[in-house]
Amino acid sequence: MIERETAETNENPKPESLPEALRRQRDSVIRNFLDKEGRLKSIPSQLKKKLIVLEHLTGKLEPDRPYSESEINAFIRLYHDDYATIRREFIVQGFMTRENEIYRRTPAASARRWEELS
Repeated sequence: MIERETAETNENPKPESLPEALRRQRDSVIRNFLDKEGRLKSIPSQLKKKLIVLEHLTGKLEPDRPYSESEINAFIRLYHDDYATIRREFIVQGFMTRENEIYRRTPAASARRWEELS
């Protein structure tokens, strides 16, 4: 079973080699878009912020583990009710792949990188 972690106890999946300014920016976006229970208040419309949130969420999934669509939907519902939009963004932005109705988290290098956006 997939469980939600609160924003306060979540270990961010990003390596700590991230420069301090980018780490502060990432942490600020997470604080602003997640409530204290760790649920997403809203889906960011700005691409850079959206990528930060998507990276944060997919970082809670096990790499290389196959997930069924119902498992991914249940995982997303822990954080936001609009599971279809977030699931689609996971795929479109390269954080996950879908093949034969099986979802897998991709390596970080495959996903669109928020750090590269201005």
